[in-house]
Amino acid sequence: MKISTKGRYGLRIMLDLALHQAQPRRLIRDISKSQEIPQKYLGRLITSLREAGFIHSVRGVNGGLQLVRLPETLTALDIVEAMEGPISIVDCVASSDQCENMGKCATREIWEKVNFEIRKALAAVTLQDIMNIYQTRQGERGVFDYSI
Repeated sequence: MKISTKGRYGLRIMLDLALHQAQPRRLIRDISKSQEIPQKYLGRLITSLREAGFIHSVRGVNGGLQLVRLPETLTALDIVEAMEGPISIVDCVASSDQCENMGKCATREIWEKVNFEIRKALAAVTLQDIMNIYQTRQGERGVFDYSI
């Protein structure tokens, strides 16, 4: 299993919005610049985050993006799955009809355990935790740089 750029960029977009919560809204071009994500691609990624109910977008002169939920209520699992779909290291873990050998497979139990642990680890980390890590690392450098 490999988390694609969609999942990684989704976390970065959400972190950027969380770091700028004090602002009424954040412009796509500003996120694109600070996160070094092409604006066109960023627009497509934002659609997934908006559909998941994590962000709200407003059009017009005073438009932009803002978080809908508090950072402490969103987990890395929520965000990655919004971008990637359900995490599953092998197809048979996500859907039992993916394999003809379900009843006699000796390895499926291993894949289920590994998949469970990955999901548990991602669910244990909130967007607030990621913000805290980011802010601590910026403080260690003596500079507060919003790019990740």
